[in-house]
Amino acid sequence: MYIKVRVFAGLKREEFKKISETHFEARVRERAERNMANKKVIELVRRHFKTAGDVRIINGHHSPSKILSVDL
Repeated sequence: MYIKVRVFAGLKREEFKKISETHFEARVRERAERNMANKKVIELVRRHFKTAGDVRIINGHHSPSKILSVDL
């Protein structure tokens, strides 16, 4: 399953919010440095979908708009 995630990094509060069926917003404390924000987004996606399966960033490694692959 592919989902689109808009990431806001460096905020005080963490949140993962569903916008539509395949669009989400992720707000994370970690800064967008040394892949820290991307790792936190992957952790939030796993927690939201309650899966231990594979979650990978397909597109947008250096962009706030990302496409992720989630194996349920």
